[in-house]
Amino acid sequence: LQTRLQAGQGYGNTLNCVLTVYRNESVAGFFKGMSFPLASIAVYSSVVFGVFSNTQRLLSQLRHGDPARAPVLADVALASIVAGFISAGIGTPVDLVKIRLQMQTQPYIAADIKLKPTVPGFPVYRGPIHCFRTVLQKEGIAGIYRGMGAMLLRDVPGYCLYFIPYTFFCSWTSSDERISPSPTSIWLAGGVAGAISWVTATPMDVVKSRLQADGVYLNKYKGTLDCILQSYQNEGLKVFFRGITVNAVRGFPTSSAMFLGYELSLKAMKRDQTETNP
Repeated sequence: LQTRLQAGQGYGNTLNCVLTVYRNESVAGFFKGMSFPLASIAVYSSVVFGVFSNTQRLLSQLRHGDPARAPVLADVALASIVAGFISAGIGTPVDLVKIRLQMQTQPYIAADIKLKPTVPGFPVYRGPIHCFRTVLQKEGIAGIYRGMGAMLLRDVPGYCLYFIPYTFFCSWTSSDERISPSPTSIWLAGGVAGAISWVTATPMDVVKSRLQADGVYLNKYKGTLDCILQSYQNEGLKVFFRGITVNAVRGFPTSSAMFLGYELSLKAMKRDQTETNP
């Protein structure tokens, strides 16, 4: 829904998008492009969270000589920025494949331009591997990383507004800093942080989605700035808030589960390490 609203044509609002996708493509339409992100989400999330936590530990070691010491706000912000850069580097090809698969059946609407899929009546890409290989052959590495500039502008501030609110809410709900927050506190803090992050990241998420979906038939946009200017000139400021409801609604449960799994996994590993090395 998010991609269709942001980069598609003819969807008035979220409900209309849901009904249109179901009417035209049945339930299967809601799961297009899912396999590639599903196969890579574990690696992607573990790398991003691992980079964030290890950067924090390194900064605490350099600043205080104790990697286990609670990080200050500046350390959390710097670790979030590093995580944002890593996220864009890993996530851009994954998002590109997902968006191309989701958007390849959408009609291309532009003045005096009529384009058809490579094989009339059939999608351009047969699946995620075929999509990745086709883009790589036709557009090279630059094509695989199309939209990375917009993703950096989304993820670097986005992760700052992801990890910083999470850290703040966890410390706020814990009266004693020496005691780890409860699972309920982690779940709530993660959900709030996720909603805040995705809502504020929506404008650049729109730009990224448009840049990556654009290449299915024709490269309409020359780059991030050109996409911003064309989108604003054609549809006004409101275009940058397309899909904001979907982002906010999905941001809470997704991030709640992510942070809860992350914290519980860390506790379990620390417990095993303590039992192994008493």
